[in-house]
Amino acid sequence: MKKFLYYSVVIFMLIMLIAMPIYATSNVPANNAGQENNNSTQIATEKNVLETENATKFAQMKEEFKSKFEQYSEKYGSDVYGVVALILDTLRIYSIPFCFVGIAVGAIYQYVIGIRKLDVRDRGFNLVIAFVTALVICQVLPLVFAVVTRGWVL
Repeated sequence: MKKFLYYSVVIFMLIMLIAMPIYATSNVPANNAGQENNNSTQIATEKNVLETENATKFAQMKEEFKSKFEQYSEKYGSDVYGVVALILDTLRIYSIPFCFVGIAVGAIYQYVIGIRKLDVRDRGFNLVIAFVTALVICQVLPLVFAVVTRGWVL
C-alpha cells in the first residue's frame, strides 16, 4: 500500500512538472497561401497580446510589491526592518492553509490509519503537534517583531 501511494504521488508530480499549456489553433486547411499567411499572422498577434497581458500583470505585481515594501519601510523606519516585516507578514498569511492541511493529514494518520497501527498513530499525533506549534509561531512572530522594533505603542 505504501509503495502504491508513493509511486502514485511521484507519477502525479512528474505529470504536473512535465505538463505544458496547449493552445488551440484552427485545423481548417487553407485554400491559398494568403489565407495561411493570415492565420500565422493572427496566431502571432494573439501570442503578442498574451505576452503583453502577462507583462502588464507582472508589472502590476511589481508595483504592488514596491508599494508594500515602501509602506513597511516607512512604518518601521528602515529598509531592513521593512523587508523582515514584509516577509513575516507573508509568512503569517501563507502559514494558515499550509498548517491546516498538515493538521488534517496528522489527524488522518492518528484517527483513521492509527486505529490499527500504534506507530502510525504516534506519527499522526506528532504531526498534529508540530503543525500546531508551527502555526502558533508563524502567527505570533510578526507581533513579537512589531513589539520589539516599535515598542508597545503601535
